[in-house]
Amino acid sequence: MNTEIAVIFDMDGVICHTNPYHSLAFREFFSLRNLSPTDEEFAQHMFGKSNSYILSHFFNRTVEGEELLELEQEKEGLFRKIYEPHIDPIKGIIAFMDNLKANGVKLGVATSAPYANLELILSKVNIRNKLGSILASEDVKKHKPDPEVYLASAKNLGLSPAQCVVFEDSFSGVSAGLSAGMKVVGVLTSHTKEELPPCSFYINDYDNLRFDQLKALFS
Repeated sequence: MNTEIAVIFDMDGVICHTNPYHSLAFREFFSLRNLSPTDEEFAQHMFGKSNSYILSHFFNRTVEGEELLELEQEKEGLFRKIYEPHIDPIKGIIAFMDNLKANGVKLGVATSAPYANLELILSKVNIRNKLGSILASEDVKKHKPDPEVYLASAKNLGLSPAQCVVFEDSFSGVSAGLSAGMKVVGVLTSHTKEELPPCSFYINDYDNLRFDQLKALFS
């Protein structure tokens, strides 16, 4: 067994529990346009999806190009304004990252969110110096469930996909990790086990999670 391992974290719902604030931002964004998506629609068509998909779905037409950029900037600006006073990492994640680093694990972040959101979180959650790869929506042509962002992360970290473990909370994110040929741990902040593709195991938070539990996945 090659003993080198990389762990790649999604951001929304995995590093911070941002999804309730994305919902609030989208509700405000859509209410300005006389749209009122239900909680069920949000769960099915928002969490883990790209803004291109979300806007096209709820507007019932393709949203792309300059229009997409303008609408995305508006909605993500709302999100950052709403979320900034509430930024808080998911329980145990910083201690878990420290434990991984102490055991020689390479760490990365791979998010479908724009860089501005990632920068906001990294300005408040002190993990930047632990990360060997940081990728956001601007870095890829195809978004999750396409595996591009995870394959690019593995390349950045200098390891094969088979040496990587992904932490994901959404159906599209788990699908992306599995399609990349990686082990996936499901983070149950946004969905139940039953709502996600099969993962190696599932967590509610990072308390009591240690390197040995990930190493065992490669035994």
